[in-house]
Order: sequence, then C-alpha cells, then structure tokens
Amino acid sequence: MGQSRPLTFAVPKGRILEEALPVMARAGIVPEDAFHDKGNRALSFASQDGATSIIRVRAFDVATFVAFGAAHAGIVGSDVIEEFDYSELYAPVDLAIGHCRLSVAEPRGGAQDLPGRASHLRIATKYPNIASRWFERRGIQAECVKLNGAMELAPSLGLSGRIVDLVSSGRTLADNGLVETDRIMDVSARLIVNRAALKTDARVADLVERFRALTLVAEPA
Repeated sequence: MGQSRPLTFAVPKGRILEEALPVMARAGIVPEDAFHDKGNRALSFASQDGATSIIRVRAFDVATFVAFGAAHAGIVGSDVIEEFDYSELYAPVDLAIGHCRLSVAEPRGGAQDLPGRASHLRIATKYPNIASRWFERRGIQAECVKLNGAMELAPSLGLSGRIVDLVSSGRTLADNGLVETDRIMDVSARLIVNRAALKTDARVADLVERFRALTLVAEPA
C-alpha cells in the first residue's frame, strides 16, 4: 500500500459506531460533516484534515476490507475477528467500547431438538464458525443455519432448536420467549490493521500508537 493516497479507515454501521466516533476523534480521525448527514447514502468520506478516507460498511465487511488490503485499518467487534480468523488481520488495541457477549439461547421451557439427536443440534446464527467450534469442543455436532438477522424467530418457527447471537441486556431474547443458556465469549470493539500495511506504511504504525495511548490495553500479535 503506497502512501500517495489517504490512509483508509473502515468503520462499522450499527451499534459500535456511536461509541467509536469519540475514540476516533481523540486519535485524530474526525469525519467530514457529510458523514453525519442521515440522508447521505455515500459510503466513503474524507476526514476533516484530509489525511484519512473513512469508509462506512457492515461490521463483517470491515474485517474483509482490512484483511485484503482495501483498507489500512478499522474498528470492529472481537466477535467478527474470531468468526473470520483472517491471518492478515492484527488486532493490537482493545478499545474498551461496544461491550456485549456472544451467547447460546433457547426457548423458555427448553429447546425442541430432534428425538434421539442430542449429539446433533441445529443452530441459527450469524457466527457459524464460532458456534461450530464451541459445540465441537463439547462433543456436539452443530448444524449451523446462517442467518443475518431475526435470529430470535428461528426456534419458534422450527428452523432451529437454539440460536447463537450477540446479547447485551437480554431484552430482545426475553421479548421473543428465549433465555440465555451459555456464554461463548465476551465481546468488545478492537482496532484492527492489515499486517502488511503495518510493516510497510509508517502511518499505520503511528495510528496504532495513537489508539494505544488512549486505551493502554493491547492485544498480543
């Protein structure tokens, strides 16, 4: 990645972004005013100082843009990092925002699994890799049905016996007749960078140090 173009920084739409913006500002990345215009459908914005191009994409896509070098760095939840496990990603800083957990949930009163199939479960989730690994470690074969949303409907409509999804307050689960049964992992937002860019572009190393100075909480390589 050459330095003739602005440093590209990917941020996620949704729950993390509101908390991420103040942290980004303290690290010197402040989006242009158009970024905050709800009627603006653009996906790429300049920073106020012109040194950074800020792209706003889905959380799962942040990891892909950074892993494949289309963005130098970004902010994403540790759930996404764990799901993709891209070798090209380095997550050097825990930003201590976007806290929630990834959990297993089932209908209140128990999951309706297929008779005689206790060792083979069907799970609805946006995280098939994490879910499969978690159940496998417990000697359970999990058939994961990939959904991008409305996970809570799956058990009541017979699509799955359980779900694996992000949980914050638990209110959405309760409103849909579900209860949390197991916590898979705690989740927080991380700064991620492309490993090659970190080695070849001094701006990326400087960015890491600026975020690290704010949080003083770093993840191992």
